[in-house]
Amino acid sequence: MRSSFIFTSESVSEGHPDKVADQISDSIVDLFLSKDPEARVACETLTTTQLVVLAGEIRGKGIMDADGNWAEGVKDEIEKTVRETVKRIGYEQSGFHWESFRFENNLHPQSAHIAMGVDESGNKDEGAGDQGIMFGYATDETPGFMPATLYYSHKILEKMAADRHSGAAPFLEPDAKSQVTLQYDNGVPVKATALVVSTQHSAELSNEAGQQKLRDYVKGVFADILPVGWLPAEDKIYVNPTGLFEIGGPDGDAGVTGRKIIVDTYGGAAPHGGGAFSGKDPTKVDRSAAYVARYLAKNVVAAGLAKRCTIQLSYAIGIAEPLSVYVDLHGTGTVEEAKLEAALPKLVRLTPKGIREHLKLNAPIYSKTAAYGHFGRDAEGDHFTWERTDLVEPLKAAVAA
Repeated sequence: MRSSFIFTSESVSEGHPDKVADQISDSIVDLFLSKDPEARVACETLTTTQLVVLAGEIRGKGIMDADGNWAEGVKDEIEKTVRETVKRIGYEQSGFHWESFRFENNLHPQSAHIAMGVDESGNKDEGAGDQGIMFGYATDETPGFMPATLYYSHKILEKMAADRHSGAAPFLEPDAKSQVTLQYDNGVPVKATALVVSTQHSAELSNEAGQQKLRDYVKGVFADILPVGWLPAEDKIYVNPTGLFEIGGPDGDAGVTGRKIIVDTYGGAAPHGGGAFSGKDPTKVDRSAAYVARYLAKNVVAAGLAKRCTIQLSYAIGIAEPLSVYVDLHGTGTVEEAKLEAALPKLVRLTPKGIREHLKLNAPIYSKTAAYGHFGRDAEGDHFTWERTDLVEPLKAAVAA
């Protein structure tokens, strides 16, 4: 493992068009799970100038029957939920306004053939909703066991969004991106070598004085978020490097669910199986297995069994048990990887149903995940249960046996 290197991760704000799509999709997941905890949802969203389109497959009691007939009032609830999500993000612009965009709902019933293969029946456990590989990762370089480059990229944009919503920075608009480049010595982040923010802004900043005001504000955010002494040289701080950024969000670029999978996970510091999370109910292992893989990896590192941990799980459609469990401690472990590979499935049942029950995933908890990362967040009540470290002691006991 290299001990000294420079690494970069990026994040995008809640107002980025792809994140708008993710949040809409997950707001629909939450709406349907609030009606039926066993609902099946695959909801894709497209956002563009004054238009939001939903498409996908659904099934659930009190939502839609097998013939595609909506339960009374549900179509209106869907549109209301979509508009409220966009309003919460803050879009009230001529090119994309929560109150006036056109809305299309193209959701339809889930395939009966898929349902037949994955539903629990008789002595048959609930099968995986698809084949695939899923990864979980954890590192001890931040308190949240996340890569520092991504951790700070998220925090920068969260601070800017909080200032926008509170009125502390009224010149900010919702769309923004950040990028953090850090130098690592002996595997530990020690300073930033470059920082980038591109943020949509109001027309009042479209002059030289306004651009300087924006730069000064963003530099202040960097100073607030990064550890003391970490700021790079002035010429390595980039704020709207292409110039003006007035037209943004879905009016500037079309947004689609599931296009920010690296931002959603580990910022490129770990492998990704390719499956997006947002818009999917927790029977989809793209989501639930990635969550449990993170849960297991985080508990391995929190238990002091390694400084870094990557876990891979794989599944086949209609089959309940994982086809493989792989652990890589990157040369930082205090225990054999094979021992963890044997122990982990005994601590958590890694079937779709076992994962959902252990992490309590059959609940309307997903809207909060759809911006600023699915991992490294604080476990609060029913939210982000996969960030808990309640396996630390059982893990220690299992590997000591």
